[in-house]
Amino acid sequence: MTPLVLFRAGLLLILASVISSNTLARPSPFKFNQIEYDLTVTIDPVKRTIEGVSMITVERPRELQLILGAAYEVTQAEFNDGPLGQGREQAGQPHIWNIPFHFRQQIQFLIRWHGVLDTLDTSLDHHQTLGKPVTVSGADGSFLPDGANWYPRIAGELAKYKVKIELPSGYKGLVAGRLVEESDTEEGYRALFEFSQPAEGIDLMAGPYVIETQTFHNIKQKPVQLRTYFHPEIRELAADYLDAVKQYLARYEAQIGEYAYSEFSVVSSPTPTGFGMPTLTYLGIDVLKLPFIRHTSLGHEVLHNWWGNGIYPDYRSGNWSEGLTTFMADYAYQEEQSEEAGREMRLGWLRDFAALQPGQDQPLTAFTSRTHDASKIVGYNKAAMLFFMLRDQLGSTMFQRGLQGLWATHRFKITPWSDLQKMFEIVSGQSLQPFFSQWLERSGAPDIAIAAAASNAVDSGYELTLTLTQSESAYQLQVPVVVETGQGPVSQRLELQQTQQTFTLKLAGKPQAVLLDPDVRLFRRLAPQEAPPILRDVMVHPATRTLILSNHEDFRQLASALAEKLQRRTPELLADDQALTAAPTVIIGLQADVERWLEAQSLPGIPQAIAAKGNAQVWTVARPDGATLAVVSVADAAALEALLRPLPHYGRQSYLAFDGRQVIEKGIWPMQVQRTTVE
Repeated sequence: MTPLVLFRAGLLLILASVISSNTLARPSPFKFNQIEYDLTVTIDPVKRTIEGVSMITVERPRELQLILGAAYEVTQAEFNDGPLGQGREQAGQPHIWNIPFHFRQQIQFLIRWHGVLDTLDTSLDHHQTLGKPVTVSGADGSFLPDGANWYPRIAGELAKYKVKIELPSGYKGLVAGRLVEESDTEEGYRALFEFSQPAEGIDLMAGPYVIETQTFHNIKQKPVQLRTYFHPEIRELAADYLDAVKQYLARYEAQIGEYAYSEFSVVSSPTPTGFGMPTLTYLGIDVLKLPFIRHTSLGHEVLHNWWGNGIYPDYRSGNWSEGLTTFMADYAYQEEQSEEAGREMRLGWLRDFAALQPGQDQPLTAFTSRTHDASKIVGYNKAAMLFFMLRDQLGSTMFQRGLQGLWATHRFKITPWSDLQKMFEIVSGQSLQPFFSQWLERSGAPDIAIAAAASNAVDSGYELTLTLTQSESAYQLQVPVVVETGQGPVSQRLELQQTQQTFTLKLAGKPQAVLLDPDVRLFRRLAPQEAPPILRDVMVHPATRTLILSNHEDFRQLASALAEKLQRRTPELLADDQALTAAPTVIIGLQADVERWLEAQSLPGIPQAIAAKGNAQVWTVARPDGATLAVVSVADAAALEALLRPLPHYGRQSYLAFDGRQVIEKGIWPMQVQRTTVE
């Protein structure tokens, strides 16, 4: 063995012993700024008031910044050396205290504050909630996201914490962590939570909850307390959700390692949210009612307790946790259903990516969190495909060892992409620098095509000469091809490293045609015939126009609202007599008006798959110039209004039929695989 191989082999033996004993390494002690918060928070959800007192202890302090949001008034602010002051010059500004370097072993801050929370708006959708990190409160619930700076905190630092929550009678609340004590009396509800590992922040939820509990014994037979904090109208769902959580915990402990916490809770939200925090997930009431959520989204949020909330991504180099969670949850569930279901999800990822326009893409190193559809396509889908390709390259066994090693050595640590690369290099003994560099640091994707395919008869059978091309600058790729021969299909992986490269294959049967990546195992830019039009084409394109086939003001307002929800911006409307441009276009109208317009434009009518189904039909058409047309045909204004909430969630579909809000038919136009006849 070379010294490098010996070094890697030694590390692999050490790592294997760590994994096999299931002993999880603890993060090394911080040298500076070991921080602990001790908060008491009193909230009146109906009056929307909050009062708090916070003791912040910092061991080995260095220069730091203490912040509190602009919505709050400070009544006391002190630290070791005396008063801190208000931290701002006038109302409406955030409180910011810049603390210079200290030579002491410990400093403490005491801050008392109060304020009024924003009014809970249950009409907001998930995207609007994501884009609006503010504290909200009302009779149906309160949500105080960490990003709103609702408590005094040290900027940019992990911290342990204890939080005591005080609420009026009839309400219950929680933060991530271990429930230490709890009381519920006529005087009110009190609960104390602690998080004993360095955490990224504190999110607080409260509501008129009914709590149900079960116990799960983890892989080491330690008890894990499971709870549902559900609004009364969905309390009957509690048992099914608790049973599902048990299954996910067992699944991911077997795949990765011991669950890191002593509890897990499913918490209902009055808005259609979907958040995952350490030890809990916060999901909208209407979301929780959907029967498929227990089999899809719930598992995704449970898995985040390993990736994202158990090991923290280093946002300075990109957030890898969403892609890995998508791969091991959403994608894995499809792959377990069937090979075809897995292929369809991978095709969906590539089809979504094909809808992006120049400037909407970004390298994975630039992705931090989902803010719009384009960011999800990169940060979730492309990253998930990266892990799929990595598993293909390393094999399932090595890939899983890498995941187990990552969990064993990086738990509760801020972890960049480079640490994932190192771990997979250790377990596999391979250099993965080219792989990670090209998929993380570059935006876009390679365009791959078959330039030529010819064969000759030889003594042992046939010789196929195959030329592949890819776009500048060249990626290092393992390109799957399938050769159709007289004796059946033959699969090959070709090492494509140049913009044009010729390969010679020996075959027993006469080659008839070559298919390029028919199983969609490579992240690439689809050729036009491979990318059937979908609704996302008009949803993410910045130049999409909207044509409303009606002069009735009420109908036009509803149509404009739908277009705005689809595009997440004020729609650009075309006049009735205005010709279509080369940009994607949304057509919205009553069924008779839509039929007349399509006929006048010499475009095909409603697809047979959804004709006469429901009271609203939506479909895409690929125009001769390549632009996508999305047609929304409705029976009446009520049918149009019913589409406002559900339709934006179906961007991956080519056609749908609705009966009110209910989808009764959906599908994607078939993909045409790149197929080249052999000369």
